[in-house]
Amino acid sequence: MRYQSGFTLIELVMVIVILGLLSAVALPRFIDLSDDAEDAALEGIAGGLSAAATINYAARAAGNAAAADLLDCDETGAFLQGGLPAGYTITSAAFAGAAAEGTTNNACVLNHTASAKTANFSAIKVDVP
Repeated sequence: MRYQSGFTLIELVMVIVILGLLSAVALPRFIDLSDDAEDAALEGIAGGLSAAATINYAARAAGNAAAADLLDCDETGAFLQGGLPAGYTITSAAFAGAAAEGTTNNACVLNHTASAKTANFSAIKVDVP
């Protein structure tokens, strides 16, 4: 009589079924990345707004006639290609008093309306004569 060692097919199938059930129940609790994705999108759009305001100021400083006025934060949304994405708003903060052109306003706030999350960005004043 020959003796064979190892697992039977039934034992292997049961182990696979148990691992599948555990992963189906446990993994979604540990891998919920929707909050991280919302945060990253918010920070990305805020960075894009800040970069767009800086590029607009650089165009003005270089004497480019295409530079647009930027007197408060909510105008920066127009600098993005396609405009500000749906579901986002900018809290308007005007530059204080008679701030000189090139003054940086760090009080700009981007709001995600669905999650009520916010991100700060800065804008540089451009006052085209």
